[in-house]
Amino acid sequence: MFNEQQSGKMWSGRFREPLDPAFEQWQRSITFDWRLLPQEVAASKAHASALRAAGVLTESEATELRAALDAIAAEHASEAGKAAVRDHPTAEDIHHFVELTLVERIGSLGLKLHTGRSRNEQIATDLRLYVRKHIEQVIEGIAAWARALIQKAQSAGDKVMPSYTHLQRAEPVLVAHWLLAYVEMILRDEARLQDCAARLNYCPLGSGAVAGATLALDRSIAARELGFTAPTANSIDATSDRDFILDYLQALTFVGLHLSRFAEEITLFTTAEFGFVVLPEAFSTGSSAMPQKKNPDLTELIRAKVGRIHAAAEAVTLQLKGLPLAYNKDMQETQEPAFAVEFVAPMLALVARFTAALRFDFERMRVAATTGYLNAMAAATYLVHKGVPFRKAHEKIGNAVRFAIDKGVELGDLTLEELRQFGEEFGPDFYPAVSLQSTLDCHNVIGGTARERVREALHEASRRLAALNPHATEAAHAGA
Repeated sequence: MFNEQQSGKMWSGRFREPLDPAFEQWQRSITFDWRLLPQEVAASKAHASALRAAGVLTESEATELRAALDAIAAEHASEAGKAAVRDHPTAEDIHHFVELTLVERIGSLGLKLHTGRSRNEQIATDLRLYVRKHIEQVIEGIAAWARALIQKAQSAGDKVMPSYTHLQRAEPVLVAHWLLAYVEMILRDEARLQDCAARLNYCPLGSGAVAGATLALDRSIAARELGFTAPTANSIDATSDRDFILDYLQALTFVGLHLSRFAEEITLFTTAEFGFVVLPEAFSTGSSAMPQKKNPDLTELIRAKVGRIHAAAEAVTLQLKGLPLAYNKDMQETQEPAFAVEFVAPMLALVARFTAALRFDFERMRVAATTGYLNAMAAATYLVHKGVPFRKAHEKIGNAVRFAIDKGVELGDLTLEELRQFGEEFGPDFYPAVSLQSTLDCHNVIGGTARERVREALHEASRRLAALNPHATEAAHAGA
């Protein structure tokens, strides 16, 4: 006997008993996949185009459907409209919501849209469109942060700071060289995201539930309208593939890692113990107990956010592990981790503004870079140019450093007579060879901190940033 209680479902025909009410609420995804309304509308319009080309819809029917879909998207674009989708009392998911709303507005024509397609291909398409859109937003955020870093590097000029290994002072470097290290990191992040966008940019529409559409649809129509490179090559893979979500989350994990490393260094450098960076008040908070405090809440929170991103990637990894082909309801659980990282793009925009507001204590940085024997490597290189094997040069300078420590002076303060007790190779030209400028410029290789090399690197970073394309596909206008 036909079950009236199930008549609103998209799958009701085969069932006699109503769903358990608690289970019905528990298995619904509309409470989170409401975010996919723009993508669902765009994909449905593209499917309508394919149905029109196949002769399933007339031109007037296709036009009416597309207009109704546009109206649904426009009506629910506001915060109140989004809430209405999320809180819909009967829709199981975003696909069900759109179909119910279409039927309310244009009658049985709304039911005709589902001809030749399955929710399995719909969600696979919607999620690809969603991830593609958010990749574009993250890349825009990366570009903003890179721009702020490059501007800071340019304004720093030839100012110096100590570099560190093992968190111990190592050698002097240009402040610009340090900042450009982060530019390199995040431009790699941009490349990973572009790679992800290129891999996901194939259209599942026409894949059906698992075996392909039962109508002779021209799949290239929908793919082209949505800005995809081409239709997917295999219907089983297309409906069960969530690699692109994991790919996206893993790429974002790298973004989070690099943000966290930057945040950690800034947090350290703003302490009184370092004092290299002045913490902007607009991005700081105080203490409810200690009136003198200015706390780096922004950098501390950024440092922590990578945990949320990585957790999302780990969740999807475990959700996909061991799943048989093709679609399984488990895949519903991959959506919330993808939605959970929407904060990344706004966070990058915030970091860009924070970076622009940073002020450096260049004098304190200079003092730190010119004390503590940071020119020892340059001193050893001086001896190498005198024909001393590097291992011997290293030992001679190490002995000289120990002597200088005992005397309480820097290497450049030792007399020539004192230096010559460690080797007859020392001459008056030793002193200019271990000056700050020489210590910087002896690193005259591609990627080194020599002043001319850093100027070249700044120019190249600016060029790469200008060429950076925040749009992951050729058809970002697809509205997805």
